[in-house]
Amino acid sequence: MIILYGLATCGSVKKARDWLKSHGLEYRFYELRREGLSLALLQEFAERLADWQILVNRKSMTWKNFSPEQRLLADVLDTALPLIMEYPTLIKRPVLDAGEAILIGFDADNYERTLL
Repeated sequence: MIILYGLATCGSVKKARDWLKSHGLEYRFYELRREGLSLALLQEFAERLADWQILVNRKSMTWKNFSPEQRLLADVLDTALPLIMEYPTLIKRPVLDAGEAILIGFDADNYERTLL
């Protein structure tokens, strides 16, 4: 089962949801604000990615509003993951977990290569 992690109001998440629906793919939507993120889940994401730092959305308003000290915390895995737990809008969205693959952000070509 595909799990799509994101924020219901996020434009990239909306595009991913529309793409999944238009291709007839069933998925579970996991709303980050409502359901939150556990440290174990974030650690799993980090372990499955070639570069865990892709999880940190450095273009988000959350990032832009961070102090220099908070930004430094995002550079080290052990402090970045608790920071994402505290600020779920800091994670790059959407995160799509297709079992064998995990995709960060929405890219229609990447979704097609991975899911179809």
